[in-house]
Amino acid sequence: MKTEALDSRIDGSIHDEVHLQKFEVSFEYPVVFTEYLFRPANRALLNVVTRREPDKLHRLLFIIDGGLLSGRPALTEEITSYVTHHSDSLSLAGEPLIVTGGEVVKNDASLPWHVQEIVESRGIDRHSFIVAVGGGALLDFAGYAASIAHRGLRLIRIPTTVLSQGDSGIGVKNGINAFGKKNFIGTFAPPFAVINDYDFLETLSRRDVISGIAEAIKVALIRDASFFEWIETRRDVVASDPEILRCLIRKSAGIHMAHIASGGDPFELGTSRPLDFGHWAAHRLEALTHHRLRHGEAVAIGIALDSLYSRQIGALDEVSTRRILNVLQQIGFRLWTDEIDHTGAEGLLRGLHEFREHLGGRLTITMLEAIGRGFDVHEVSTASMSAAIQQLRNIARTAQ
Repeated sequence: MKTEALDSRIDGSIHDEVHLQKFEVSFEYPVVFTEYLFRPANRALLNVVTRREPDKLHRLLFIIDGGLLSGRPALTEEITSYVTHHSDSLSLAGEPLIVTGGEVVKNDASLPWHVQEIVESRGIDRHSFIVAVGGGALLDFAGYAASIAHRGLRLIRIPTTVLSQGDSGIGVKNGINAFGKKNFIGTFAPPFAVINDYDFLETLSRRDVISGIAEAIKVALIRDASFFEWIETRRDVVASDPEILRCLIRKSAGIHMAHIASGGDPFELGTSRPLDFGHWAAHRLEALTHHRLRHGEAVAIGIALDSLYSRQIGALDEVSTRRILNVLQQIGFRLWTDEIDHTGAEGLLRGLHEFREHLGGRLTITMLEAIGRGFDVHEVSTASMSAAIQQLRNIARTAQ
């Protein structure tokens, strides 16, 4: 850290004295890939908790996705048994908080405050841990609640869905919804650690597995053509073959981590959000459908729409556009929702304004110039986007 004195002098007198404060903070956190996390012999959780302070007793407050418990009813007992087995290093800060998972957890403004009440009443301090176990929405909510308690508690994320293990769960963003807008309230706060336990994928419905694949397709399209080709050749089995699904998650997570570490803007201080390709429409569609669409399902429609728009403006060739749409459809995505008919192109295009407003600055949307290569645009032609919407409607209805 250093301070520079910058004096502005007029006629020999000091007019202003400005001190430019500079410092840097380095962030690091492990992202662990494992299986059967809460079996006592698995030391992954123990190792990440004790990695900085191996000789003290650490307190853990678990926040668990209630939907997860329907497929894993013994989970709380597994956690208790694990902590008891490692009681020389770990202790529970009371009963876990069980909350309804899915987007509903991000729509209840009282829940983050309830977490603050628990933190205060149980004496949880900044060297204690909140351990969030669940899907992406649960992790967003728990991360936000953790980041505002005591100006930031240590957070361990344990993502349990395809989408959160390969995308949102390994990033630095937290948030809840407000005023009908996705992630209107939130923070940038890197987690203390992320642990991906593949065993949790066994609890997912096929719909949720397919939904999570959308984010892997997204990152492949803007960053890695060979990864898209890998998905393309396995499109018929990627949602049903556990080993292929694990490979997809590892690759997707790796690309996301590389972008966060080396993309130059991990806290989105600029105007570009390349990892949100297809998301301006997706966020709008989630709101229009009152979250009937899963996030990944909305992203798939957004990817298809922006691919068609890229074709409309002459940036993407016809063969690549068809390959993208075919992969999405053959994996199992439906590329249309009736709410687009109800709101029309104008209603959907409101998502562009909300997307720009959320980040600030110039409108910056990622489009495709080739599979594996995105580029930024700062204006969107209403006529070309309306044509892309109409084209997507025709393609989706022909596929039904």
